[in-house]
Amino acid sequence: MARSPRLSGAPLKNLARFARTRIGGIALQRILRADLGVDRLEALPDTLRSDVPLDTRAHPGRSPREHASQDLPWPAPGWAPSSATLTTAYRDGRVSPRDVVARALAEARKLAAGTPSVGPILDYADDIALAEAAESEKRWREGRPLGPFDGVPWAVKEQTAVRGMPRKGGTSFLDSKGQARDATSVSRVRAAGAITIGTTPMTEFGMTPNGANAKRVMPRNPHGTDRLAGGSSTGSGVAVATGLVPFALGADGGGSIRIPSAINGVFGIKATWGRVSRAGDISGGTVAHVGPLACSTVDLAHALEVMSGLDGEDPQTFAAPGRQAGSFVAALGRGVRGMTIGVPDTEWADASDPVQRAGRAALAALEKEGAKLVPITLDLAKHASAIGVVIIACEARAALRKEWREHADEMGDDLQVSFSALDAFTAVEYLETCRLRSGLRREMARVFQDVDLVAMPSTVAAAAKVSDIDMRTGFLDTKIIDGLCRFMFLGNLTGLPASSAPVGCDAAGLPVGLQLVGDAWDEATVLAATAHLERLGVAVPRRPRVTASILG
Repeated sequence: MARSPRLSGAPLKNLARFARTRIGGIALQRILRADLGVDRLEALPDTLRSDVPLDTRAHPGRSPREHASQDLPWPAPGWAPSSATLTTAYRDGRVSPRDVVARALAEARKLAAGTPSVGPILDYADDIALAEAAESEKRWREGRPLGPFDGVPWAVKEQTAVRGMPRKGGTSFLDSKGQARDATSVSRVRAAGAITIGTTPMTEFGMTPNGANAKRVMPRNPHGTDRLAGGSSTGSGVAVATGLVPFALGADGGGSIRIPSAINGVFGIKATWGRVSRAGDISGGTVAHVGPLACSTVDLAHALEVMSGLDGEDPQTFAAPGRQAGSFVAALGRGVRGMTIGVPDTEWADASDPVQRAGRAALAALEKEGAKLVPITLDLAKHASAIGVVIIACEARAALRKEWREHADEMGDDLQVSFSALDAFTAVEYLETCRLRSGLRREMARVFQDVDLVAMPSTVAAAAKVSDIDMRTGFLDTKIIDGLCRFMFLGNLTGLPASSAPVGCDAAGLPVGLQLVGDAWDEATVLAATAHLERLGVAVPRRPRVTASILG
């Protein structure tokens, strides 16, 4: 299907001016609807629709799985220092937390000084980080560490509150004062001893997955600096991929954790809706989740373990069922014997050849280890991206009504085009799209009556090329948006847990990802299969061309 060409620089600016006229907004919406498949939703049969959703809870297909564990060893560390690598060095006295944190801050600045920049830190937390590192060093010296993250540097997406730091959300105009308190997810990780070295840059309000933002010097992909790093958790993905930090915090409304994980070659997970509190994060609406990206499944599981749990400040966490403490980490040794994995061939057909080859090879490896691969049919999955675009865009436009009224001129040209076009959606169209979302939730609950996981590509292809002017002015490219989000919105619309694992590269050496979607509240099975891919050496973060060295 022919799509609109990529626009940046002066042509994009002119388009933004036209879009903000009444006739321009309507005309632009017609183009975007066609490019992103929204105009095909109306023709879908009523049998695929259900009632307008009355809640946002994830609907499980069946009771939680109880697979017997093979008690396998944890996957071996990769090239970059993991939290276990660092804490072992602290315990042995070979290096101190203060040395590591100081070096991480210096290395972050070196990454930012390159041309083009691969700098993943927006605002630095030097003083607080070094003070906390000194406290961690004392705990290690006295033999009383707080846990697997004590003294480990990490970074937080700039839309989530960090005490004493701005929460800018990718904009040039949100309050730049330091936050009075941590977000719940951040406070829990801080309580486990991790040290925030700074916040990471994101796309403006998280409204594009490409990794470009004219209001920031955004990092390029460390595997190829002429390539995009994805978004909207751009800096968090690059921070992990370069080895600057073992794990980082992201947020995911339409793939914004899993997209940068996939195209930067690291691990990421979006947990079940309500598993991780959003209190203190600027995300609103019914599709956005907070969660970790990491250099290993061990770090991923530990991070999810620490962040998860009931939070009185986020009622969405109230629906989470009780679980045994440590169950996410324990799942890493389970293996895949007896696991049933559904494979929707019609979804795989839309991925590029390198993504298909790497993903199919990874699934074949799991099959050899005792998993059963079965074909499944998903009628609505191919429309999930279009459904998701309508849901997230309309919710964001409504939530940011004041910002659009008072700061439209300060927004990037690409965001001005998008927001102008959104005004042409009607309330009835939004609610009709919500009915399709309910149908998708019903479809996935049916599928999970018979399978434990659904395997899909993470993105259509590896990271796309980008020019200096694209990065400087921002750009609009619906083919890129669709290629990055094509398989992602299914997890956000249903609230189901989904991971991305780095399972290979294309001919240019750029990473590609495999996405594993689990049943509601069954992150353990997602982590078990992802960890087994890492244990087999199938899912391995590869050393990129641009790296940081926090151990010297």
